[in-house]
Amino acid sequence: MKPRIVAAAPKVKIADSEKITINLGFVDLGQIDLLVTEGFFGNRTDFIRTAIRNQLSSHADAVKQVVARKMLVLGMQHFSVDDLLAVKAANQTLHIRVLGLATIAADVTPDLALATIAGIDVLGALHASPAVKAALAARQR
Repeated sequence: MKPRIVAAAPKVKIADSEKITINLGFVDLGQIDLLVTEGFFGNRTDFIRTAIRNQLSSHADAVKQVVARKMLVLGMQHFSVDDLLAVKAANQTLHIRVLGLATIAADVTPDLALATIAGIDVLGALHASPAVKAALAARQR
């Protein structure tokens, strides 16, 4: 009997960051460039990331209070087909509340998402198929 060869499912790589675009005034941009030129930062991106981290650090207590008050999941939360089928089997629905990254598996159908997700509130990024995002659009805050 020949051994059965099973192809492994391709692993889906989840990005660990999201690209954003900002507009800065010329004077601010010039000051950033001066600090980069003088060696305080490696490039503009390093400066901007450092500035953002400093602001988040200075407001960390406020973030913690809001996360607790709004009962947000902090970090990453993933929903598979099995997760949603279990919710459906229990005749329940979810209200997804995430500060960070929420992912809904690529094989989740729009019908399953609509049957199991009553609301979705994501501060950060939502990764799901375009069809699922479209189906849940009216349920997003």
